[in-house]
Amino acid sequence: MGSAAELAAAALMILGFPALMVAALVPSVYAFAAAAAVTYLADHYLHRKGSYLINRLSTVRAGLSIRFLIRQLLLVLLLARLSLADNLLYYGAIACFIAFYGLQAPHGALVTLIRNRRRMPVATRNVDLKSRIRIPDAPPRRLLDRSAEKILHLDLFAVTGILVAAALDTSVYGYAGIGLTVALGSLYVLALMPYVRGRRIPPNAEKVLAAVDDWLAAYKPETVLYFSGSKDSAYQVNMWLETMEQLDTRPLIILRERVILQNLAPTTVPVICVPGGVHLMNLDLSNVRVALYAANVGKNIHLLRVPTMKHVFIGHGDSDKLASVNPFSKVYDEVWTAGRAGRDRYAIADVGVRDDDIVEVGRPQLASIQGWKGVPEGPRGGAADGYCPTVLYAPTWEGWDGNPGNTSLVLAGENIVKKLVKADPPVRVLYKPHPFTGTVSAQAGAAHRRITALVEKAAVERAADARFTADTAAQAKAELPRIEARLAELSGSSGSSGSGDKGDEAEATRDGVVDVEKHEEIARLRGEWNEAYWRSFPTYEHRVITGAEPRLYDCFNVSDAMVSDISSVVSDFIASGKPYAVTDSAELGVEEFKRQNTAVRAAVILSNSAKELGGLLDAVRDPSADLLAGDRTELKRYLLGPDEPTSIEQFNGAVADLARKADARNVGQRAHTAGGAAEEAEVANALPGQRRSATGETDGVTAG
Repeated sequence: MGSAAELAAAALMILGFPALMVAALVPSVYAFAAAAAVTYLADHYLHRKGSYLINRLSTVRAGLSIRFLIRQLLLVLLLARLSLADNLLYYGAIACFIAFYGLQAPHGALVTLIRNRRRMPVATRNVDLKSRIRIPDAPPRRLLDRSAEKILHLDLFAVTGILVAAALDTSVYGYAGIGLTVALGSLYVLALMPYVRGRRIPPNAEKVLAAVDDWLAAYKPETVLYFSGSKDSAYQVNMWLETMEQLDTRPLIILRERVILQNLAPTTVPVICVPGGVHLMNLDLSNVRVALYAANVGKNIHLLRVPTMKHVFIGHGDSDKLASVNPFSKVYDEVWTAGRAGRDRYAIADVGVRDDDIVEVGRPQLASIQGWKGVPEGPRGGAADGYCPTVLYAPTWEGWDGNPGNTSLVLAGENIVKKLVKADPPVRVLYKPHPFTGTVSAQAGAAHRRITALVEKAAVERAADARFTADTAAQAKAELPRIEARLAELSGSSGSSGSGDKGDEAEATRDGVVDVEKHEEIARLRGEWNEAYWRSFPTYEHRVITGAEPRLYDCFNVSDAMVSDISSVVSDFIASGKPYAVTDSAELGVEEFKRQNTAVRAAVILSNSAKELGGLLDAVRDPSADLLAGDRTELKRYLLGPDEPTSIEQFNGAVADLARKADARNVGQRAHTAGGAAEEAEVANALPGQRRSATGETDGVTAG
């Protein structure tokens, strides 16, 4: 239901309809009016909240229109029970509701037609279509937003007028309400009609696609990031946006689902969303030499069929999970991995990916992760005495298959957090769970709530501990609202991604060209926000961190160590060079756990009791006790490649090399085609009745 308020509203609405029937049968005008008011208000509230129940009622034949119709029929029943069946108002009410429902047919048809016509065959961001085709403004949001609910609620005037007329025994109010309902419904339909004809209709698909091709011919994209997936997978393409912005070649992002476009992070890279496979295959991508794929999905085939470009799987993370060695990967010309570990994974998995087709390019996304400078000099007590180390607990979620080794939350999470908050000398705990935590497993959700309570309780106790003195954070706390207000202002008008404040997809396509200055200011302000956030509370204060901000990598940078599970989080954290621990939740045993998972070979391995956590804390407090420091340095290079050249330089180099291979292939094909054309000309010029073979010899066949 979403909340207690929604549950209460749903209960009131469901109980309201039996109450309406009872009031109609009694009959009681006032009871009916009260019950009707409850159903109207509850219905409106649940719609405004987007309640799950409201969205599911139609599946049990209790949808929006049916609920309004039942209320109107019960009103007619009330009039009959009041002995008003011979009154003209009774027939007026019936005629009104029939006419009102008659208006809903053209209203629904117009709304559907407008939305369909304004749905672009190709939606874009940072693509100049405005100078190439005319895209009219969207209808006012008040006309299309929740349109079915709005027109149905116009019956409120008729219902109210009829009830007042029944209570006061005078028909004038009933007729007035009936007139208002029918008139307003008619006006609503008339207001929609201009948007289905004339210059208010966007161009057809043929003109839009021609404009996109015209832009492509002018822009000449060279490297494409291609992505298809569900709404929840948008992070997989978002992680590559900054890398695309840093390419030496002209970049382009191609998406296949509108929902991904709506959830795309702000970027300066041109974006084209092409839901239709035929439309994609008809786009002029002749200048593209390299196509990058962040996920293995079926729709990749629509671009993989293009032979003039080279195709590369770059993935969306680097871990020892089976997804990192998907057999589908052999369809690409090359597979790019972060370091040697990725190459070895494919060799061990033996899924058909040739070693010659694997290129190590590092992980450009990890550039913002700061390396560890070691434990600061000075005391190791609380904030009053000096430095208080920070340990990040960042477990992954439970996954879809129920494997106990997926997450440490259920079996080990509470043990880990209890030992951390009770550590002596003390450490600060940051708890940042995976955003999907609890979506599949109720046990994982319950464990998350218990861990959250543990951390918050420990934070309160630490604030009252005399060993800790509050840092001066007032200035930073005052800065945060100012920065957030400016970010909200810029994000609402930047046009970087999604529809933003635009009327609809067509308007967002027309006007969705990023303002580079605003984009850069947003990036700067986010950096300022992050700095102010960490200064806004004491450096010893335990924290639960959920939501998009601060980002996981920001948590890496303020932490001295991390506890996590097998996932790309561990591989990414290794870039920092800091001590880390990984939980063997499935209890495979240390040696088997390390054998199966490369990323834990330089980690402190925890059992579900977390009794080994002392080894991690010792390494954080005392460099001489950090027995795995050398192993981490070696593992970092194995997993993520060398620090020099930088990963983005390696990535750009790999793009350039593959582009040259694509050009060489295309030149060869053109030469081959030219040779074939010359041969055909030679055949055509041969003696009549004589055909030549490919070697130039005649076949001896002559004309009769």
